[in-house]
Amino acid sequence: MRIPQLIEKIGPFVSLEFFPPKKQEEWPDFLATARELSRLRPLFVSVTYGAGGSTQSNTLEICERLIDTCGFEVMPHLTSVTANREKIDGFLEAIRALGIDNVLALRGDRPAGYTGTDAELFATFPHAADLVTHIRARYPDLAIGVAGFPEAHAEAPSLAADLDVMRHKVKCGANFVITQVYFDNRVYFDYVDRLRTRGVTVPIVPAILPIRNLTSLRFILEMCNARIPGRLINALTKAHEQGGAGAVHEIGMAYAREQIKELLDGGAPGVHLYTLNKADMCLAVLDGLL
Repeated sequence: MRIPQLIEKIGPFVSLEFFPPKKQEEWPDFLATARELSRLRPLFVSVTYGAGGSTQSNTLEICERLIDTCGFEVMPHLTSVTANREKIDGFLEAIRALGIDNVLALRGDRPAGYTGTDAELFATFPHAADLVTHIRARYPDLAIGVAGFPEAHAEAPSLAADLDVMRHKVKCGANFVITQVYFDNRVYFDYVDRLRTRGVTVPIVPAILPIRNLTSLRFILEMCNARIPGRLINALTKAHEQGGAGAVHEIGMAYAREQIKELLDGGAPGVHLYTLNKADMCLAVLDGLL
């Protein structure tokens, strides 16, 4: 079923993001984790698509396994990195054959070690909006999600310009938005308000990434254009000094729970949780909140 219709029918929800293990010998453990997380009754789950489509076949097979073994409503990611129309259409035909009604359309990031130009990397679909336009024209029955950047995309000249890009993606056919990671809920609510004033009425789902350790925090800072509130940095640093990795984990989980509760109390339609393929983390963060 199309995700926007699911959101309309169901109250506050959780959705989950998985990334397929590259090695097939790791799939049984991954699927066991997914089955454990089915206890959360996610509205849908998203499945990542490797840089340059490097795990495209894994994405399709994992989607099929998640449908068959867990009964999930699945939304695969799709990027325009090194893609052409034939490649995109082949992927979309494959997901339609699996009965999948939703896709997350992304421009995607530069693969590690890539030395070519952006013009070469994104030759057919330079922007996510171009990919959305193609999907909407060829597959009008698919629901299309796009990524939103509450603190603006790293390449955007300003927040206002980034908001205009989002309005354009919706005008091209996007049906809902899932935000990138952020750590201050005021940023999310301000982002929603600014988009609403620009006439964007589609659902905007906030994404939450619990901080498990200081290594994951450094990765977040390197990969995402997200600011970490001073009180969170201070709490994590103090926890590490006094209690080590376990104390940092507890602070990260508690902060994610606080974020989620505040979002749902403030009227967010639901939350999209980055699972990191860790069932224990997700179950602890969401315990009693939904």
